[in-house]
Amino acid sequence: MSKTDNPMPVSPLRQFWLKWRFHLNILLLLIPLGFMPKYFADAALARGDSGLGEREVGEVQVGPWSLRLAELRNEAPQLQGPAGYMKGFNAALCDACIDQVKATYLRIGKPRSLRAAGVIFFGTPYRMGASLPVAEKTKADAELWITMEGWDGSMHQAAIPLGQASPATLAWLNKQGGKP
Repeated sequence: MSKTDNPMPVSPLRQFWLKWRFHLNILLLLIPLGFMPKYFADAALARGDSGLGEREVGEVQVGPWSLRLAELRNEAPQLQGPAGYMKGFNAALCDACIDQVKATYLRIGKPRSLRAAGVIFFGTPYRMGASLPVAEKTKADAELWITMEGWDGSMHQAAIPLGQASPATLAWLNKQGGKP
């Protein structure tokens, strides 16, 4: 007796699989393609191809120097575990001050000294980044202070309103309910 004389009945599930497996495989290839535009936009932002960040704050004059400041993402601060809420900022020094500036710091509220100047920007002078801690009890009228230290030992500071630097952070603080 040969195998073709008495064929086994094929279950409905097996028939469905045999008929649709090609289409399911195509679907598995198409699903990741839906996420590609966001991936490429994020990659361009990380490389700097789409500017300093999602939202440019503008040119900030700090003593004799200046820098371009931008929010990395136009969104509220993100909870980063035990570190608390953090907000990303990017900056680029002016061409004339690249050789003169030793370090650039960012902080909410006026620094008491250079030791408490805030978080330091890291990276090249053309694209520096900093993750700024934002306390939930920060007042809505707080200022973002930029401290720049020169190679000659000079120190210059400037402040901009937090609402101008990051409207999304201000909205997030207002939503927190102005906790004391």
